[in-house]
Amino acid sequence: MVFLWFVGIDWAAEKYDVCVLDARGKVVARRVIKHSGSAIAELLDWLQEIAGGKPGVVAVAIETPRGAVVEGLVERGFAVFAINPKQLDRFRDRHTVAGAKDDSRDALVLGDSLRTDQACFHRVQLDSAQILRLRELSRIQEELQVQENRLSNQLWEQLHRYYPQTLTLCPGANEEWLWELIEMAPLPWEAPKLKLVAVQRLLGSHRIRGVKAEEVLEILN
Repeated sequence: MVFLWFVGIDWAAEKYDVCVLDARGKVVARRVIKHSGSAIAELLDWLQEIAGGKPGVVAVAIETPRGAVVEGLVERGFAVFAINPKQLDRFRDRHTVAGAKDDSRDALVLGDSLRTDQACFHRVQLDSAQILRLRELSRIQEELQVQENRLSNQLWEQLHRYYPQTLTLCPGANEEWLWELIEMAPLPWEAPKLKLVAVQRLLGSHRIRGVKAEEVLEILN
């Protein structure tokens, strides 16, 4: 495929820097867009206009191979290529001796490097909707696990200060049945008020067999 236009998109925390070059390496347009659905739609329409309604003649270079911009470009028919950030560092040296990162310059570096060294990039292909959903669910699961670990550690610190006997029951303070037990008796002097039948019901609902209700009450008291 012969590309007539080369686009570099540098992703930043609050915006995208976009640089468009022709086949000779001349910069023909630049634009900065925000992280919003409407801004991305405007970018796609703008590139479509530059391409004369033929997105297949446009090659787009970007560091990350996923995200709303990448998906939108591929779905519109643009050829999207990704590159390893370390490889981009070497291409950056062509344009500056300092090697410092600059978003607008990096957009130029991406577009121009794709024009001259396409073999160093890999073509982005979108996965199926099911794979995208599975990947997103996996990411959310990982984030929730990290958050749960952090909160469990904070709970452990507090229990160690004022209610250390609970950590005898669950050293990691990371089990749901312990959380419910603490809700039943959140303060040490409330533990004697716990009823044996209530603790038995709690252990049974969570299928806890390693400790008996009588032991729980004895430890808490």
